[in-house]
Amino acid sequence: MTQHLLPPSVRGTLTADRPLADLTWLRVGGPADWLFQPADEADLCDFLRELDPAVPVFPMGVGSNLIVRDGGLRAVVIRLGRGFNGISVEGDRVIAGAAALDAHVARKAAEAGRDLTFLRTIPGSIGGAVRMNAGCYGSYVADHLVEVRVVTRAGDAVVIPAADLHLRYRQSDLPEGWVITAATFRAEAGDPEALEARMADQIAKRDASQPTKERSAGSTFRNPAGFSSTGKSDDTHELKAWKVIDEAGMRGARRGGAQMSEMHSNFLINAGGATAADLEELGEEVRKRVFAASGLTLEWEIMRVGEPARG
Repeated sequence: MTQHLLPPSVRGTLTADRPLADLTWLRVGGPADWLFQPADEADLCDFLRELDPAVPVFPMGVGSNLIVRDGGLRAVVIRLGRGFNGISVEGDRVIAGAAALDAHVARKAAEAGRDLTFLRTIPGSIGGAVRMNAGCYGSYVADHLVEVRVVTRAGDAVVIPAADLHLRYRQSDLPEGWVITAATFRAEAGDPEALEARMADQIAKRDASQPTKERSAGSTFRNPAGFSSTGKSDDTHELKAWKVIDEAGMRGARRGGAQMSEMHSNFLINAGGATAADLEELGEEVRKRVFAASGLTLEWEIMRVGEPARG
């Protein structure tokens, strides 16, 4: 990517050939051609408005559900920071910046007596949660989202009603290159102490069943059944990804520094020194073995982006 394709000036931080491994939870991946961290929404609008339309744009949250391949990304990666992490509560509405962590939004809402407790154990930030219609304990972003504020690829700030995103299981219709900057949720009232106790219970259950101390990206594969066309989940459905992975004999399986967790076999972890290729190849081996054992095709829940290592 050549310098003349980029806007002449920004108020935020623009870095060339920026390694992305330290920005992802799995700690793997090559460099982005450019990483842009805008100062505020106006800075982001100006940047995208002036950016050559031929240059790909990839919005990136905190890298909690992401494998960046070892060759990196031929794109401008947009990563929102402190100017986009505010959280406010206005009546039954909770307004959160896209860079606000899901857990922080759940806690801030609970303090104000508003129930978004389902967000407490979801890794990552609000922008990614909206884009992927994140959910837990039978509640999903789609159940609470009112609207989102976004900056289009052309550099216009617009507000989109939740219905226009067509949220469904781990998907939305947000156009490529558009950047979510804030989201508004409707939250039911609840007793702050009761909400806090519920979240503490959720954390305890999560820590007892998931490898939260390991380098992972959350659930690796979608559960293969139990979801309706509306995106609502039957979380009691017995056919879980971890179960078919176990039945295929892949709990604890390794490739290089990558491993399917012994604690929870639907968690792909960097056990030490893994490359993105190790992780993705192990995941593909799991898919192959599960299909051979059960005829089921597991679908990745972790996003994989970029190019393989060169040479």
